[in-house]
Amino acid sequence: MQLDTVQINAQDPRRKALKEGFIQNRGWWAPFWDDFLALDVEMFEAFLEYGSVAWKKGHLAPKVKEFIYVAIDCATTHMYEPGLRIHLRNAFKFGATQEEIMEVYELVATMGMHTVSMAVPILMEELRAAGEEVNMVLTLEQQTLKDQYLAAHGSWAPYLEDFLVLDIELFRANLHFSTVPLKKAFIEPKIREFILLSVDAATTHLHEPGVRQHIRNAIQLGATRNEIMEVLELVSILGMHTISMGVPVLAEELRAYAEKT
Repeated sequence: MQLDTVQINAQDPRRKALKEGFIQNRGWWAPFWDDFLALDVEMFEAFLEYGSVAWKKGHLAPKVKEFIYVAIDCATTHMYEPGLRIHLRNAFKFGATQEEIMEVYELVATMGMHTVSMAVPILMEELRAAGEEVNMVLTLEQQTLKDQYLAAHGSWAPYLEDFLVLDIELFRANLHFSTVPLKKAFIEPKIREFILLSVDAATTHLHEPGVRQHIRNAIQLGATRNEIMEVLELVSILGMHTISMGVPVLAEELRAYAEKT
């Protein structure tokens, strides 16, 4: 089936109704959706239903939803620029400021420390298995840094104790780095936890310790189960980037092939 042939059918009532439904539910449209709608109307219809669930409930404000999409698209585990541009525009439409977007970026940039949060517990296990004991009694300087971390973040995870003991210099630098966005506070604490949860729960990362920590933090900050579920519903649609990335390439190649034959 050639794309130029199927595009004629893009004017049929079913496809037109689905396009109108998408715009009504989501408030925007991108050119690649036209090709997707033309190529597979059944899948588009299923996607419309799936992707609209979180937008019909309204437990999170539209701007917050766009923050979450910005976060998972700009995360180092995904870096999906087409989606990032779309959701930046949408966020601005809903009143987002450049300061808020920069805070989203800065929060997401801290996910690089998951190298440490994942690997340090393994390092400690292997050190002990090899017979090397690590002194876990904190010095006055280490205790001061722990207190500063708790004051800034409001929580403490077990690996942080090991991290602090193993490398105080990196811990100190990370404390400074991770608290920069917290000091600005353009985004309220509960929403910050949603943003951090979104990148940890994304299919491109699936960082369970972070998911647990940020769900716990969000609940302590007053988040409801409906709000947290809506974060997960928004993030679960990330798999559709296979189609939003792949369809334009397929459409381009189909057209190029058609020109040669």
